[in-house]
Amino acid sequence: MLGQVEIVKKEFENMFKSLPDVVVSAPGRLDFLNTHQDYKGLPVVAVGINLRTYIAIKQNINGKVVVGSGNIKDEAAEYVDEFLIENLELVKKPKWFGNYVRAALLALKMKGLKVEGAQVWIRSWVPIGSGLGSSGTLLVSVIAAFNEAFNLGLTTKDVAELAYVAEHDVMGIPCGRLDQYAAAFGHIVYIETKPPYNVDVLPPMQGFFAAVDTGIRHSTAEIHPTRQREIEEGLSKLISIVPDSINSFLGQRYWEPKWELLDISLLEPYLGFVGEKSRKRIVFTLKTHRSTMLALKVIKGVLPSADELAEVLEIKLEEAKKIIDQGTLGIVGAVMIYQHKLLSGLYDVSLPQIDLLVEKLVEFGALGAKLSGAGLGGAVIALFKDRSTAENTVRKVLELGLGIRGWVLEIDKGVLRHW
Repeated sequence: MLGQVEIVKKEFENMFKSLPDVVVSAPGRLDFLNTHQDYKGLPVVAVGINLRTYIAIKQNINGKVVVGSGNIKDEAAEYVDEFLIENLELVKKPKWFGNYVRAALLALKMKGLKVEGAQVWIRSWVPIGSGLGSSGTLLVSVIAAFNEAFNLGLTTKDVAELAYVAEHDVMGIPCGRLDQYAAAFGHIVYIETKPPYNVDVLPPMQGFFAAVDTGIRHSTAEIHPTRQREIEEGLSKLISIVPDSINSFLGQRYWEPKWELLDISLLEPYLGFVGEKSRKRIVFTLKTHRSTMLALKVIKGVLPSADELAEVLEIKLEEAKKIIDQGTLGIVGAVMIYQHKLLSGLYDVSLPQIDLLVEKLVEFGALGAKLSGAGLGGAVIALFKDRSTAENTVRKVLELGLGIRGWVLEIDKGVLRHW
């Protein structure tokens, strides 16, 4: 049986009648902690996984870029895009895969980097629209492939940032930096989403992740702008009523407040004057961030006191003590469950089917489970102590019809060159 790299090389050869110069890949990702916070400038924690997107590439001296997608070919749809480097622009086709490659090259040109024509083949094992970062891994792998093929000298961080520019600035998708940085760096990675965008690869955790694709498809483009507007409506009201000492922490736009320095107790006397939706979005932001900071300390080996855990997760002291007895995985799992409750109850990006899936994953043996990605569909991720429990639990929830497919996943490296 051919490995994935050999499959990609063979498909490239079938398309272009020669072997590629370079094959690179980038991982999909789990949106692990602090979901829906990256566009607010708050740090996030992601996990690179062993479902990857591969790009095979060969220089083409005539200035033409020819791109083929194996995944779209499998669907018997239009799977080839052709354009000249000198006439580079996005095309007005909804969800056209070629626009990702065009956007990546436009981002390279905006940085003043020179690329020539190329033959490009895409083959991804990251399912599209399932909440596992398919667009981020595609952009990162395309930019990494051109970097290798044309010796552009980009660092891993450059690749991540250019992928963000391609998706956010060129394509106009209101994303944060989580997907692109997670795909570029892999592993368990802490990403600061304010300049200079520091990245910290965290110590590996024991245990196993799983992901279940709900089969409900979504678009980030519909979810993010609505939540951003709701936050700004709340901020506008707060700015008009809070004292100057608190006002200095706020801002008009959703990314402007010093969220990480704001304590919810400061705002509580004023939140009753804010519309319900806006109030929920602001409380979500503060509570989710606080629980992420606790989980981060735990992953780095610093366990909280029972009192601190009870306060942050809003649980009874006895329950907090039981969770602490489970060690790092138990505490991180409890934070995942808590963050899902916030995503569902305060951010309204879950659905009854997704809430039930989270509940059943935990009932069947997961230490924690939560939405991954923008929500209203996509994937749910779960954390397990061992592989067999993960496999059995995924099988059970699929048998109940709570998802269309699932994976027990390994934490994987970031961008790799294979050939």
